[in-house]
Amino acid sequence: EVLLVESGGGSVQAGGSLRLSCVASGFTFRRYHLAWFRLAQSKSREGVATIDTGGQTIYADSVQGRYIISRDNAKNTLYLEIKDLKPEDSATFYCAAVPGGCVRPLMEVCYDRWGQGTQVTVSS
Repeated sequence: EVLLVESGGGSVQAGGSLRLSCVASGFTFRRYHLAWFRLAQSKSREGVATIDTGGQTIYADSVQGRYIISRDNAKNTLYLEIKDLKPEDSATFYCAAVPGGCVRPLMEVCYDRWGQGTQVTVSS
């Protein structure tokens, strides 16, 4: 059974920080390219950060400098740290995985394994 389970979301004041986690099971985590996506109200699902099997990261321009993606292969866990939270960060955040990698890793079509999401709400 392949599972990706996100946690760490919640309601936070603008300017604060949050750390999201995604715990994986049922597949060889270290062999997978990983990503975080967010789905905000009235918007499509947006890739915000990816990390490949070697630890290289890519960020969407909109979150560059505030989002940090990391992975702990020993714990089968993917993380997303968000600094200086803004109201526009309010969204359901999903983790995703694909074997090896993909050419355009911020595209949701790259991924075949998805979590159910964790909600982040940022208030002013």
